[in-house]
Amino acid sequence: MHAFDVLADPVRRRILELLATGEHASGEVVDVIAGEFGISQAAVSQHLKVLRDSGFASVRVEGARRVYAVDAAPIREVDEWLDRFRVFWAVKLDALATEVARGKKAQKKP
Repeated sequence: MHAFDVLADPVRRRILELLATGEHASGEVVDVIAGEFGISQAAVSQHLKVLRDSGFASVRVEGARRVYAVDAAPIREVDEWLDRFRVFWAVKLDALATEVARGKKAQKKP
């Protein structure tokens, strides 16, 4: 599965956001995701499997628990692909920064 296919799903993106804060046991992931998206434990497990199989997440067994973590390699590949488009953003972001600075300067004037 292509990286953008993996990231196209909002549930998988949310799981990655959660894992980006640190390792989480599968039960913790299920609690958060099921609560936010109203999906079953089995559905969350399927999303975790997709993330594992595509290389976005790793899992290790810790006693009876499975602990998940982000694997940054596929995210770096996405970042490298996006890099060619940053030139379009840089000019607009620079212009936005200029406008913000002007706005702050105008607010300070009596």
